[in-house]
Amino acid sequence: MSAISSAAAAPARSGTLGGLLRLLRVWGDALATYWVRREAIKTLRQLDDRALCDIGLSRCQIETAVTGDFDLELVRIR
Repeated sequence: MSAISSAAAAPARSGTLGGLLRLLRVWGDALATYWVRREAIKTLRQLDDRALCDIGLSRCQIETAVTGDFDLELVRIR
């Protein structure tokens, strides 16, 4: 029977450098998410009201729909 050492499961980078790299990755991911959302909002704002209605949005719901805060229970079929 073999035993698995807990040291083998330890992360390769630890300490301050590993923490800094994780922080930079989190910031980078947040910045990329922000840019993608801004671009989606910009694209949806360029649509006319009829196109927005076709996809089930009104102009005032664009930002909440892009951020994912859109409550589908409040949407009514017209």
